[in-house]
Amino acid sequence: MILQPGILALLLGALVSLLLMAGGAVLGVRIAWQWQPGQADERQLLLERRSWLAASLIQWAVAFETLSLLLFVYTADQLHPLFVGAMCATGTLNANPIGWHLLWIKLLLFLLGGLWWVVNRLDLQLPEAPLTKPKFLALLVLLPLCVADLVVMARYFAGLQPEVITSCCGSLFGTAGRGTASELAALPVRPMIIAFYTVSGAFGGLMLICRQHAGWAWRTLLAMAAGLFAATALASVVAFISVYYYRLPHHHCPFDLLQGHYYLIGYPLYVCLFGALLCGLVPQLLALLRPLPAFADRLAATERRWLTAGLSLLAGLLALVSWPLLFGEFTLKAYL
Repeated sequence: MILQPGILALLLGALVSLLLMAGGAVLGVRIAWQWQPGQADERQLLLERRSWLAASLIQWAVAFETLSLLLFVYTADQLHPLFVGAMCATGTLNANPIGWHLLWIKLLLFLLGGLWWVVNRLDLQLPEAPLTKPKFLALLVLLPLCVADLVVMARYFAGLQPEVITSCCGSLFGTAGRGTASELAALPVRPMIIAFYTVSGAFGGLMLICRQHAGWAWRTLLAMAAGLFAATALASVVAFISVYYYRLPHHHCPFDLLQGHYYLIGYPLYVCLFGALLCGLVPQLLALLRPLPAFADRLAATERRWLTAGLSLLAGLLALVSWPLLFGEFTLKAYL
């Protein structure tokens, strides 16, 4: 294993997150099993106090996992000089392909952890805490993901060997290669630009509609649009967004955007992308809670805040994407 500060921090953070998640999950499931909100005895009072402790442990674990996602991407990029053939995080991930699975696990933890955080914040606003049982039972999903995160991360870093010659973005995201990455790189520029702005516009329009109108159908459409937006945006990063920032018509790597000579533009770009995705999923989650009368006065305000955040993040992403297209000296007119 390579003993690098970022690796040690990630492993230690994953271990701490797992301990917090495990402690909160064990305590939370026991609370959910014994929870009787209609009772006012000493045992119920003790359970309420313990529920605050369990929720605090889980909140810290979710926060650590979110930071871990950013640190993992940063560390993968910083490690690439150690591997022959690597020029960015792509080469580091290819040095031990299990790293790609780890990246997806961390993204899933970010999304599910964010949704759990929303439910927990709502639950803590009411004295009767009506969501105590479902939010703690949901830890039966989050806990295995935390275990997988630590195990896969340990296997990934343990399997990194500096003497291994790895392939990098030129081969993985090359238009002449094979596989999904090469197919994304080979997508035609003009249709992808049209698709990106069309889907983003529809996604933003549905968020505006949900701010003004109630209804399950609109929230369901928004959640579906959020998934389509994320897929289209990620494909667009490979197909044309990265190309405009690199000013190289055949360079499609989505990870070079994280490097300093591109002004670390990848970090705000991906934060806006995945942040908007999370905000687009929250209204559907809140729609599931509408039948509960206890939340009648709180869901609308909470949903409006998340929709506003989603619109802001989407606007930020569109600004980052549009700037090099509109004001950059580089052009792909010959490829359109």
